Amino acid sequence: MPQKTALITGITGQDGSFLAEFLLEQGYRVVGMTRRSSTDVHERIQHIVDDVTIVSGDLLDQSSMTSIVAEIKPDEIYNLAAQSFVPASWTQPVLTGEFTGLGVTRMLEAIRTVDPTIRFYQASSSEMFGKVQAVPQSETTPFYPRSPYGVAKVYGHWITVNYRESYDIFAVSGIAFNHESQRRGKEFVTRKISDGVARIKLGIQNELRLGNLDAQRDWGFAGDYVRAMWMMLQQPRADDYVLATGRTHSVRDFVRLAFEAVGLRWEDHVIVDPRFYRPAEVDLLVGDASKANRALGWRPEVSFEQLVEQMVVADLGRLRPFAPA
Repeated sequence: MPQKTALITGITGQDGSFLAEFLLEQGYRVVGMTRRSSTDVHERIQHIVDDVTIVSGDLLDQSSMTSIVAEIKPDEIYNLAAQSFVPASWTQPVLTGEFTGLGVTRMLEAIRTVDPTIRFYQASSSEMFGKVQAVPQSETTPFYPRSPYGVAKVYGHWITVNYRESYDIFAVSGIAFNHESQRRGKEFVTRKISDGVARIKLGIQNELRLGNLDAQRDWGFAGDYVRAMWMMLQQPRADDYVLATGRTHSVRDFVRLAFEAVGLRWEDHVIVDPRFYRPAEVDLLVGDASKANRALGWRPEVSFEQLVEQMVVADLGRLRPFAPA
């Protein structure tokens, strides 16, 4: 059987790095698309950078998308690139729309023009549910996004459905609920917590400032979720799936477990700072992944408790050389 080629946009991100590892293990030729940058952003894929091919492209530029798809001739495309930090979507709403919404259209248009048999995965998001209309949220729950990021993801989701139905392209969306790891950017609350806890334990800092501790999310491990992305593209029929653990936890739960992992009381170190509240909060996200369980045979393997501990331990190891003597 000939070797398959996968093109991953956003390969330098958390999900891209885990997906690249997974696909290499499956025997794929992996090509990662990155934007040209004057800084080295390959930190998350440094350990596999010699095993993948990196090409320069830009989701804002249709011609670069089309030429990359024509040149690489991928069997599968995983579109993970986006302006994915929700708070930044309020300060950069137009750019977020360009990348996270219209960028999907440009990639689908490249597939339609070059080779409609390419299979396409779109990274949809639980942020599309926003002001939730039902608990838990499934594939049939109406969207009510509460941020420019969520709105842009809704556009990306529906344009994927539209190209599937209009042009018979094998295009799927994974509506992924929050998934984290030690590779998460420090601007995200989970990594801000694990990094902060490690710094406090090592005596580098003494307090951790956070926003809404009551916000609730369905948190899983990123490594589990990339497996589902691949499984979706191996099915006989294209369809969309919610990817979630089905368990919800508050930011406070995450904080408590993270401090417990290092033997500290969170109440002694955490300060609630109104500056970190969102203009429009998403209160309760919890996913119903029974369709993915049933149709794909997919289930998350890493528990919430294991995830929190993994993240704190990784940050402790990373920061220990910088701890005061």
